[in-house]
Amino acid sequence: MIERLREWGNSYTERGRYSPVGIAFHWIMAALVLFQIGWGFWTDWMMPGGDKVAAYQIHSAAGLPVLLLAMGRIIWRVLITDPYNDADTQGLQTKIAHWTAFLFYVAFFSLPLSGWAMWSAVAAPGPLYLAGFVPWPQLPFSQLEPQTAFIILDIAEDLHTASVILLLLLIPAHVGAALKHHFWDRHDVLRGMLPEIPDWEDDRVAGRRRQSPIGSPRESEAG
Repeated sequence: MIERLREWGNSYTERGRYSPVGIAFHWIMAALVLFQIGWGFWTDWMMPGGDKVAAYQIHSAAGLPVLLLAMGRIIWRVLITDPYNDADTQGLQTKIAHWTAFLFYVAFFSLPLSGWAMWSAVAAPGPLYLAGFVPWPQLPFSQLEPQTAFIILDIAEDLHTASVILLLLLIPAHVGAALKHHFWDRHDVLRGMLPEIPDWEDDRVAGRRRQSPIGSPRESEAG
């Protein structure tokens, strides 16, 4: 089963593309993280009260899946090798990209874990809800002395804030690098993370075929 899964995933990576599962992990996590950043800032501006508590509940319901998706993405990357693309030959730029990916994973774990700790330190005993409906246990902080719980809360808040700042630095750098590779360097990095386009709709493949004396498949069929 594992070997067949690897064979299927590597059939994409051997062509310089990410597998559909890898693409899904990337874009779902991107959407969740962007939502969480915006929702978190909006929630912080709310006045204390029931609406703010409800907003924090939504924040935690959307944050916990990030933790599970990060774990699943690591497992998938162990099973299926990443594609080797044009950007992997850029020396220092490639090393920076690898460190950027590592720091993204640090944030993907530190944000939901610190949020979990914050909620567990201040909320009454009871479950959190993964995606809004699946019960998720609190950490056992309710049995601690109040002073100890507030120390944990303070540390978790600092870690949460630092992780948000880290993401606010990483996201524009990551997007900017992807656009540079695609539009300036004409690398295949961004194309490999997008849904696959048939060859005759790919401008670069079409250009190579126009230079070929054989012609495209459609031209052959028409002939």
